[in-house]
Amino acid sequence: MIEGKTTGLKSSQINALERIYRRKIPTDELITGELARYLTELSREVQRQLGVIIDRAGKIHSVIVGDDREIVIPDLSGYALGRSGLRNLRCVHTHLKQEPLSRDDLTDLELLRLDMMVAIGVRDDGLPGRLEYAHLLPTAETAQIETVVLDDFHQLQLDFGDFIKTLDQQMERAAAETVDLSDGRERALLISVPRGGNRQQAEDSMSELDELARTANLAVIDKVIQRPRKLNPRFLVGEGKLREIVISALQRRATLLVFDQDLTPNQVRSITEVTEIKVIDRTQLILDIFANRAQSRDGKVQVELAQLKYILPFLTGKGTAMSRLMGGIGGRGPGETKLEIDRRRIRDKIRRLEKQLDSLGRGRLQRRQKRVRAGVPIISIVGYTNAGKSTLLNAMTQSEVFTENLLFATLDTSTRRLRFPLDREVIITDTVGFIRDLPKSLMGAFKATLEELEDADLLLHLVDLSNPRFKEQIESVDKILSDLDLGTRQRLLVFNKVDQVDPADVPHLCRRYDAIPLSAFDRSSFKPLLDEMQRRFWPEEDFHENGSA
Repeated sequence: MIEGKTTGLKSSQINALERIYRRKIPTDELITGELARYLTELSREVQRQLGVIIDRAGKIHSVIVGDDREIVIPDLSGYALGRSGLRNLRCVHTHLKQEPLSRDDLTDLELLRLDMMVAIGVRDDGLPGRLEYAHLLPTAETAQIETVVLDDFHQLQLDFGDFIKTLDQQMERAAAETVDLSDGRERALLISVPRGGNRQQAEDSMSELDELARTANLAVIDKVIQRPRKLNPRFLVGEGKLREIVISALQRRATLLVFDQDLTPNQVRSITEVTEIKVIDRTQLILDIFANRAQSRDGKVQVELAQLKYILPFLTGKGTAMSRLMGGIGGRGPGETKLEIDRRRIRDKIRRLEKQLDSLGRGRLQRRQKRVRAGVPIISIVGYTNAGKSTLLNAMTQSEVFTENLLFATLDTSTRRLRFPLDREVIITDTVGFIRDLPKSLMGAFKATLEELEDADLLLHLVDLSNPRFKEQIESVDKILSDLDLGTRQRLLVFNKVDQVDPADVPHLCRRYDAIPLSAFDRSSFKPLLDEMQRRFWPEEDFHENGSA
């Protein structure tokens, strides 16, 4: 099969191109003189650039026909990158006017991670003339290219086999210096394209994305904040900047691009046309974390439902973007019929999961109604993710709810009893943490938490005071509660992790925000909180002491 622009070629010329596939280049040669002459003479005859893609064994994988200015290299995503980051393929093509390698040629070299990009000039008599070849240099940071120019093709004296073996080893060593390739983790490059706001807000948002990536067990190799004058509706960033980002990601052996902003289906498709690296956004990253951490049947069903609703809009066109984004789910073939089948299956599964969720919800409702009928006050601990909610629940009730210093360590609600003197008790519920700009597509995954909040007599808003962004986190939680029509619910602000803050600042901050300070790791600091809860629920009682079971 001949790739590219074959329209207008004679059948004899097509046959001549097809015969190129029968040739094989010795492993120590960049290209044979015989094949170079065959290409240049045929190129002069058809007045178009011609190219071949050759592997290291000397086999020709593609024969390409361009126009008089360029060739378009076919999709090479089926050829995996080696440990060095090179694809084990080289491109050799003709230039009708013996012009040098173009910017597009060098960009293809970088983006496709070719062993070499080679241009053979076509002389007026059709013989090979000027020769120029370029290859990547073994650097671990930004990509660098070396070019070699020869006035006459026959001046070429290069043992290609030895050369590429040495380059491969050097590039593998350069990669090992900065990237650990042995732990099996996905290597991610984080990208933020803030829409307005100041630089500090953009950096804070990137720090949170970095923390989400750590929670998802990603190895973050670099972070890029791009503040364009005008957002590009197709790529979010400019096309030139996107190519720079992709080249940097490839140079650093990235396997994943993570955008801090939510991407539209069209943007995902456009970006994946530029690179074969997987592309996800912040919502997708959070959904992946949810999928890994949900333990209960409720949680698993809710997360799967949220994932499927997120995927559905992306199932349009030929599905090639989804094959990279979702590892093949709903996008494994280019046929429209296959896509329709995938869409119908996903819609059917969404309906089945919604029925399961309704059934599970009835069970949760019965349990909640039983608690309400018992007349026991219900307290729900809310707050930003990783504020210490589960740690506080464990310490107050002497239980063992799972805790870890990661975002969304808790996804399933946990309920415990806290006993006060005189046989008084309350029910305390730990809930999933909130996060800024919570996407609507994730609201379904918070359903169990939201139901618990609706029944609560008191919302214990826990804040990580040691976080430099604690003010913004308070505002984010307040906004989410307001959006959920819980803004008027009785609340108590509690500052956690005060042991990690300058003691002189704590009293001032507590007065300013009308908050109660404590450290979830120090049970002796709980007395003010317990006193306040007793005062709110049993103001007429005098307990004389404070305690919990």
